Amino acid sequence: MQELRLRTPRPASDRLRFLDWSRGLAVVIMLQGHVFHSFSRNDLREKGPYLLSQLFGGQGPAIFLFLTGITLAFLIDRRERQGLGRAARWRAAVERSAYLWVLAFLFRAQLWLFAYPGSSWRDLFKVDILNCMGFAIALFSLTALLTTAQRVRVGAILGTAIAAVAPLVSLVDWSFLPAGISDYFVPNYAAFAFFPWAAFIAFGISAGSLLRMTPAQDMGRLMQWAALMGLVLVVAGEYFSNLPYDFYPKPEFWLNGPGLVTIKLGVILLVAPFAWLWCEIGNPRWSFVSQLGTTSLIVYWVHIEIVYGRWLGLWHQTFSAWQCGAASVAVIALMVAVSVARTKFPKLVRRRVAARMPQMAERELVFAQPTLGD
Repeated sequence: MQELRLRTPRPASDRLRFLDWSRGLAVVIMLQGHVFHSFSRNDLREKGPYLLSQLFGGQGPAIFLFLTGITLAFLIDRRERQGLGRAARWRAAVERSAYLWVLAFLFRAQLWLFAYPGSSWRDLFKVDILNCMGFAIALFSLTALLTTAQRVRVGAILGTAIAAVAPLVSLVDWSFLPAGISDYFVPNYAAFAFFPWAAFIAFGISAGSLLRMTPAQDMGRLMQWAALMGLVLVVAGEYFSNLPYDFYPKPEFWLNGPGLVTIKLGVILLVAPFAWLWCEIGNPRWSFVSQLGTTSLIVYWVHIEIVYGRWLGLWHQTFSAWQCGAASVAVIALMVAVSVARTKFPKLVRRRVAARMPQMAERELVFAQPTLGD
């Protein structure tokens, strides 16, 4: 395949701006999906606009989890390049898992507190996407014991195995376990279980490790192969999911279907080359999509409270399709403003502190001078 080359090479951090753009796209998809889910009238939930919104909305979490795997792979590889041993790399991965666990429970606690007394204590233990990330990374931290090249293969194998086993996990009777525990690994429409969602993190570990091994001049070729593989996965996933027979006794395509994981992975591999072309060749100086991607955590945190919280509860399940569309645009614009504030405010504070430092130092020097009484 013909290689795409840039006239001037870019720094590694610049070359990977497409990851922020991809994450920002997932944020946009998530925002519109949550707005439609929260505000759409019940009689419209079997019609085109709502179904289309939720179909695209389901791709957002897959992108988030995939990029989480890439971030983990970058973290481990960076520690390896710094000369740290296997144990130190493993501890770094475990610390990332613990960080996500803390965020997950803080997030649930804030939602529970803001909804009190209408909230149940069980809401504190809901398995959301941050819980899935923390749980999966705790298990995948063992990949830190491998080399970067080995993680490319192992990540792909783990992702494939998780997707393939997910329908079988659903066949087992897990009723002897509390829901708060089984939700972490049993496929569930109301939770982000390890099966099959963690497959995207594993695939992300593989992709992130491959990115770290790819020289700058070969990124174009890698993106071409990613697009080709993505197209093949989408077609293959669609074909095998529509066969007149199935490999599993009781498959549920939208819950635990390996075909659905295959299609979503294919879409991710199609999005990545587009994002790379947009950021590298189009080279926008600023993009609201990339902006959302750089602050995805706070955007996720704030919008959940706005969209699902009591603040706009009067309009929940009351909007028409066009009203949901308008509300989606408004929420996206508001989250862009929140994102910009999150980016600019700390810089402004640091700039003002830096500007005041010479004056403060001069004042301290004056106070430190000996007086005649000394």
